[in-house]
This record gives sequence, structure tokens and C-alpha cells, in this order.
Amino acid sequence: MGYNLLKGKRGIIFGALNDMSIAWKVAERAVEEGAVITLSNTPLAVRMGTTNELAEKLNAKLIPADATSVSDLEEVFRQSIEALGGKIDFVLHSIGMSPNVRKKRTYDDLDYEMLNTTLDISAISFHKMIQVAKKMDAISDGGSIVALTYMAAQRTVFGYNDMADAKAMLESIARSFGYIYGREHNVRINTISQSPTITTAGSGVKGINGLLDFSERMSPLGNATAEDCADYCVVMFSDLTRKVTMQNLYHDGGFSSMSMSYKAMEQYNKSFDEFKDENGKIIYG
Repeated sequence: MGYNLLKGKRGIIFGALNDMSIAWKVAERAVEEGAVITLSNTPLAVRMGTTNELAEKLNAKLIPADATSVSDLEEVFRQSIEALGGKIDFVLHSIGMSPNVRKKRTYDDLDYEMLNTTLDISAISFHKMIQVAKKMDAISDGGSIVALTYMAAQRTVFGYNDMADAKAMLESIARSFGYIYGREHNVRINTISQSPTITTAGSGVKGINGLLDFSERMSPLGNATAEDCADYCVVMFSDLTRKVTMQNLYHDGGFSSMSMSYKAMEQYNKSFDEFKDENGKIIYG
């Protein structure tokens, strides 16, 4: 059901790979809410994924580009303005990849060249994207830029590896650039800290199934889905949030405010059942 929250707005969605991608769901919801958009992903991702299908479905121009390349980003904004008929009103950065995670290098045995790649793709690309847009004056006054993050930027999460460092940098960029862009052009920049979500990238995180189960048991409202995240992104793109900027917004069913829940404690206690007698008393020796 659409509410025309983005009627007349133009947007760019970076990172839609397939229908498991949060960016894919955001693109669909943005168009449902009245926006016209372009899509962008790396040339390899465009060849290997199914973004072409999404582009056809949404009548959206697909612009292959490496988000770590300034010249490629300039081309994305130039072509988007041309295709959509004016300046951009909203941008989604949904980009992240760690070669160390893919190669199963642990955090205390990182390959530093691969770490540089992680940071460039997952965080510095965000800075490049914003800087290019600002220098080109590509985003309308009052526009909205959103990047997807995860709470491993604030708390240690088993298996998240160097992506945690990348997410911390991503959130810092949103704050630092949010001040400058907001002061000069009323452009707001925020990050959304999403529940763990099964995506092509997310499924590479060690112990993802256990993490999903734990966060589901901990969160009063349960995990936020990719579709839920798309709804939140639409609100952040809309004029309803025109005074919200430089924020890291938790979208996780309440998980980030929890210490222990009944469901999580109940599951934890099950591990002690083998040490109890028939009356439920713990056998210590």
C-alpha cells in the first residue's frame, strides 16, 4: 500500500544485487511511494546478479559503477540527473564487503591489504559518494542520504570481523559530512542500524543463523525484516523527516536497548537441563 510519500522525488539506490538485498526492497518501496529512481552496482555485480530484472520491473536506468571510483560516481550522478530530469532528492548507500571475511581471516590475523579494501568499499565509498554529489551540486536542497549499518559498530559481535571497523567509520562519515552538507544545503545524512538480515553479503558472517535466533529472542518486537527496513528508508527519504540528520537510527525491534529477555534466558537455561535431577535441582558433583 502506497502513501505517495515520495511523489515527485528522484533517487539513486546503490547496492541492489538480487531479491534478497535490502536495497532491492528499498527500490521497490520507493517507486511504490511515487519516486523515480536509478540503480547502480558494480559491473561484476550487474553481470552476476539479477539487477537487470529489477531495473526492467521498475523502469529504472541501471548504471554499472564501482563505488570506490570517483570518476564512476560522477558518471552515476550525471546520468541519473539526465535520466530523471533533475537533481537527486535521495540516495541509499547499501554497500559492504570484506575480503577478510570471505577468506575466513580472523580479526587477529587480518591481511591489511584486504582490510584497506574492506574500508574502501564499505565506508570510504560513502564519503566519496557524498563528496562527489556535493561538488557536482547533484542533490536538491532538503535532500536525504541514508547508509545501512549494523550495531557491531558500537558493540563487539562474534564473527563480524573487520566489517565492524568499516561500519564505525561509515557512521562517523555520516556525522561529519552531515554537519557540512546540512549547514550549506539542508541535505540530511543518516545511518540505519538494521537487525541482522539474511542477504547475500550477510550470509557470509560467521554464525549468522545463531545471531539471527539470538536477536529474535532478545528483541521485544522481533527482528526487523528487509521489507521493514525498506519502509523505514522511505520515511527517511520523505519530507516527514526533514529535521533528522547526523543520526544513527536503530531499526532492530528493540534489540539495542535490551540486556536479557525471557526468551533468550529460557533458551540459555535449557543448556543446564542435563545437570538437573528429576526434581529440577542442579547436580554439582
